[in-house]
Amino acid sequence: MSVVTQIKEAAVKAISHLYGINLQTQDIQVNATKPEFEGDYTVVLFAFVKQLKKSPDALGKELGDTLLAQNPALFTSYNLIKGFLNLCISDSYWLHFVEREYTNTGFGNSKSNGQRVMVEYSSPNTNKPLHLGHLRNNFLGRSIAEILKANGYEVSKTCIVNDRGIHICKSMVAWQLFANGAIPADTNTKGDHFVGDYYVKFNNEYKKQVAELIAAGKSTEEAEKEAPVMKAAQQMLFDWEAGKPEVIALWQLMNSWVYAGFDATYQRIGSDFDKTYYESKTYLLGKDLVESGLAKGVFFQKADGSVWIDLTADGLDEKLVRRKDGTSVYITQDIGLAEQKQKEFNAGQSIYVVGDEQNYHFKVLKLICQKLGLPSADGIFHLSYGMVELPTGKMKSREGTVVDADDLVEEMVAIAKQKTEELGKVKDFTEEELTDLYDILGLGALKFFLLRVDPKKKMVFNPEESIDFHGFTGPFIQYTHARIKSILRKSGMAQPPANNNLPKANLLPLEKELSIQLEMFPAILQDAAIEHDPSKVAIYAFNLARIFNSFYAGHSIGNAENEEKKILRLQLSQLTARVIKNGMNVLGIRVPERM
Repeated sequence: MSVVTQIKEAAVKAISHLYGINLQTQDIQVNATKPEFEGDYTVVLFAFVKQLKKSPDALGKELGDTLLAQNPALFTSYNLIKGFLNLCISDSYWLHFVEREYTNTGFGNSKSNGQRVMVEYSSPNTNKPLHLGHLRNNFLGRSIAEILKANGYEVSKTCIVNDRGIHICKSMVAWQLFANGAIPADTNTKGDHFVGDYYVKFNNEYKKQVAELIAAGKSTEEAEKEAPVMKAAQQMLFDWEAGKPEVIALWQLMNSWVYAGFDATYQRIGSDFDKTYYESKTYLLGKDLVESGLAKGVFFQKADGSVWIDLTADGLDEKLVRRKDGTSVYITQDIGLAEQKQKEFNAGQSIYVVGDEQNYHFKVLKLICQKLGLPSADGIFHLSYGMVELPTGKMKSREGTVVDADDLVEEMVAIAKQKTEELGKVKDFTEEELTDLYDILGLGALKFFLLRVDPKKKMVFNPEESIDFHGFTGPFIQYTHARIKSILRKSGMAQPPANNNLPKANLLPLEKELSIQLEMFPAILQDAAIEHDPSKVAIYAFNLARIFNSFYAGHSIGNAENEEKKILRLQLSQLTARVIKNGMNVLGIRVPERM
């Protein structure tokens, strides 16, 4: 049980004893005491002043005295600052905490809670390789899945591949026009890159043809409709939907190249899925739900035969769910897939990791599912995130100006190599060890930079800034972990021993600050799960590394004042290394044993 929970329970008991009022722990607000005041944790009193008809000072004194009397092993003193009761936690509490947890490899993780969650992320298109935006999506999705696992949830990770539609046909038409039968192996090109190049070629040819038609006297609108290459793509989509054998064969061939490329990228960046869905197999889902919705009066049919839902009473608008020709729209497919996934995984919550440009879509999806009475409806949650931009601005797939995920990963590894060599501390590493270290640092820098920001915020990615060994970065935390492991090796103790004299020791300020930070880890994981926000773990890991470095600079470990202090500091060091490793692990980031 965390110290904050213990404080809340103690306050509930004390208030009941003093005033006969029964409260719940959630009624008690406890914060970390501000640095300018004496104390460790603060109970906010204002919520009870009016109810108890007490002045803040009188209430604080009565509550403070009672808390100390009832909990002598937890509290040593208190002070009052204008309605805030600042409590000092006893050194013995922190000493026993360190002694209890420093050998606990699973510190921070919760027991199974029996609840199932599904996380859907990545959602690539098979007309282009993964790019920087996909990286933020993948890192968010996987880290949320791991954070939920750490909190005791049974998690299933899924992916929906957008493998059909006009954009796929554009790449296919361009390949027919310009490839002369070439395949990825002929050009030594990764399959997803190969197909993506033809998507760009299509767009270039389309712009060229539109310009020629405009020059010949066509209006812009006419030219865009009549460009031969666009007509060819539209015909190919029609043929695909009709199941024309040669079109299906080409579509399968080109998609196979892309899937091989995706698999290589996923393996490189550490993304994985329990099940992958394909739009080509799900786009007909939901048709029966339209009929069911019509029968229930959830949907209505217009004179032209199209089917809609009226969401104006919910503050939205009317939404089309089936075209007049009987074909589905995206929302219909998503309703059907939500139902199918619920049947397969029976998850209480279904988290969709999708950019904030789809906020409206997911509001509509959840509302429709609720009105249809689908069991999956209330659990739909859109983990919306802001777009990633570069210092130079936005990226555009059709113009080939996106930052390719594979290229960025290799660039990050190269920067890691350069920065590490500049420090000159790896001369005793083998080539194999160096290759692995550069991967650990490069990918760690990339993931940390993309995860350290609240998902809801847009962000600008700067590769050079992300790998600074002294800044708010992954490599700074990784370096701290390696430093601690070096300290433990040099101590000659593979495992620091138990310290029977700990209760007699007094904690110095930096020892106490580090202990307090370490004890917060389980609560940080819980908060990150509740808020669906990995940045809370990233920020925590950085602050822990920063506090440890201050602790190490201020206190000798190998030449500590006495044996008890040496053992305590080794225990603190080991627990810090473990928490850093566990925290970075849920972010998908490895930490090196040495650097």
